[in-house]
Amino acid sequence: MSYFNYKGQKVFYTATGSGEPCLFLHGNTASSKMFDFILPLYTNDLQVIRLDFLGNGKSDRVDAFPDELWIDQGRQVVELAKALNCGPLNLVGTSGGAYAAINAALAEPQLFRRVVADSFDGDALPPGFAQAIIQERQAAKQDEQARGFYEWNQGPDWEQVVDLDTDVLVKYEEKQTRLFLRPIAQISAPLLITISLEDEMLHNDAPTECARLHSRNPLIEYRIFEQGAHPLLTSRAEEIAELIKSFLQQP
Repeated sequence: MSYFNYKGQKVFYTATGSGEPCLFLHGNTASSKMFDFILPLYTNDLQVIRLDFLGNGKSDRVDAFPDELWIDQGRQVVELAKALNCGPLNLVGTSGGAYAAINAALAEPQLFRRVVADSFDGDALPPGFAQAIIQERQAAKQDEQARGFYEWNQGPDWEQVVDLDTDVLVKYEEKQTRLFLRPIAQISAPLLITISLEDEMLHNDAPTECARLHSRNPLIEYRIFEQGAHPLLTSRAEEIAELIKSFLQQP
């Protein structure tokens, strides 16, 4: 198992496949294991690098997540890119990982080549975000399948990880915490956003949000799908894999 150091703690990562390196970033309450079943769709064409964000999966645990969680996760991505020292990396982030991917590219643009933000809910929180998170997590804890997903990703202490994650997301709305280091429109790497209109966990007006971002920066592209559960990266795995690989192969 491989680890890199971030602020004195160990962060787990692994690499599979061959080709141009691409770092896959998991969402909140998940870990790099969420990509296990879709790896064969990518590893013939890419070297897939996955990490467990600090406090998740096989990485060191934390007493609390930082208030600016997605900015901090972006900085973890930057540190891994520097540790790997393998030239500009592609980034594929899904759900919360999409926010981390964008923040990494905003923080150190020279380290990243292209960015995919999958199942991304825009650059502002929707009204009622905190209450929606609380309700969603309470329901998930009562759902056998969701509990199994948490435990599979996090291990036996899954409930503590989920509770800490819920706490920090609720504070995002309560404290009006910033989501990004800088406005997304300032990104200098080509960015592809993929969204499903059926995604029950996204609450912003996706078509309007994406069109607005594209109008401010033509490097920001988007594809909106009529169908697909959260995250789109796994619910429509084969179709999204082909789209992502095509986007990443562009010069």
